[in-house]
Amino acid sequence: MSVVQPKILLALSLAAMTAALSGCTTYRPAPKAFNEATIQPYTLDSGDRLRITVFDQQSLTNTYTVDQAGYVAFPLIGQVPARGRTLQQLSGQIAQKLQQGYLRDPDVTIDVDRYRSVFIMGEVGQPGQYAYVPGMTVQNAIAVAGGFTSRANQRMVDVTRKINGQVLTGRINISGPIIAGDTIYVRERLF
Repeated sequence: MSVVQPKILLALSLAAMTAALSGCTTYRPAPKAFNEATIQPYTLDSGDRLRITVFDQQSLTNTYTVDQAGYVAFPLIGQVPARGRTLQQLSGQIAQKLQQGYLRDPDVTIDVDRYRSVFIMGEVGQPGQYAYVPGMTVQNAIAVAGGFTSRANQRMVDVTRKINGQVLTGRINISGPIIAGDTIYVRERLF
């Protein structure tokens, strides 16, 4: 009887360790497209505020916001699809539409006036929505959100990112770059 008890205890402890570690093994690293998104040209989405300049047309030059549906409401030509397009693609599209009966040779330039926000959750001082700055890293974003709490995992974070219409989540190092619209989740450390 005394020999059976250690075997049962050993089996129970192995089962408990397996259950505890199984939560760690269900995570998959970030896909290749996840990291490639940080080096691609900036693509527009809802929440971006743009400074659109039409040369020699003061009445058309203004700031415009990409709405929830992904469109920019532009005078004379109406709704212009912006979601998923680069600044150069959108300026070409606006120029093309203006050329169809409104202006002879429109010169359209677009700059981002304000990028869409990043969201920071979990073990940070002040979780919330924060302004994105080009070149921002996870560590910069966490600093803006009040830094790590005492329970935070300070090495890796989960980042949720929209890529080509798909929402992907990957775990990255805190020195990794982020893009506008990312959601950063700082997990609690295990030990």
